[in-house]
Amino acid sequence: MHIDAFIQRFSAGLAVMEELPLPQSRRAYDKLCRTFAPPDPAGMRVENSVLDGVGVRRLIPQQRTPGCVLFIHGGGFTLGSVESHHGPAASLAQRLEREVISVNYRLAPEVDYPAMLADCQAVLEAIQPIALVGDSAGGRLAIDLAHSLNTAPPLGLIYPPVGKLSPPCLGEDAALLSRNDVLGICQQLPAIIATQRDHSPPSTSIEVLTVEHDPLTRPIEAAVAHWQEAGASVGYRCALQMVHGTLHAHALLPSMQNAWQDFCQALRKRLAD
Repeated sequence: MHIDAFIQRFSAGLAVMEELPLPQSRRAYDKLCRTFAPPDPAGMRVENSVLDGVGVRRLIPQQRTPGCVLFIHGGGFTLGSVESHHGPAASLAQRLEREVISVNYRLAPEVDYPAMLADCQAVLEAIQPIALVGDSAGGRLAIDLAHSLNTAPPLGLIYPPVGKLSPPCLGEDAALLSRNDVLGICQQLPAIIATQRDHSPPSTSIEVLTVEHDPLTRPIEAAVAHWQEAGASVGYRCALQMVHGTLHAHALLPSMQNAWQDFCQALRKRLAD
């Protein structure tokens, strides 16, 4: 698939969602994202359950090493679920050869950011994961979960919002995510702005994946440099020509596929060390 075809399909799906009530819009988003996901790997077991009152989806690969990974989905804090991000979570489980537990945290506007974080915290305490992985909004939640721990496990972050998130800090507008989109989310959920929290590395072991065309990439790169200067071991790669949201189509877009494979291999190596 060419990146322009992905942008066109995803943009068309988002345009349809704008005309729907929020519950229907969320279901449409889940369905849209799943259209880009490959079939589950052979032998993958999928189980939906509840941990400490929070819904989760367990993805268990046929070949499995002990220890589970907590995956936190993105979606701008108002959309997304274990369903929308089933494809990336299943791929992560297969590539790491670990059980991945994907969390269905509550969303805005029904709850605020601390409530979302509390849902993720409850699951973390129930499973004691060996790594935290999150994309976009889920990356922000993973960072703040890690900050709450005395010793954080390795982190895997895919284009998360980090730092001050003010207009001077953001990169240029891009397809599927504009500067105004980011600023609008910050206005709705000011607790995600991490001007102070992101001064210190959330973990000593971090892998980061960004995309070339995304207003969040510039602040992420600034944070990576700062974390490295503070002594954290941070691996970084940027998928060229890609835009925010292309994680969903990692199996269809060669640049994203290569970056995702590198990200997973690097995280797997950290877990094996």
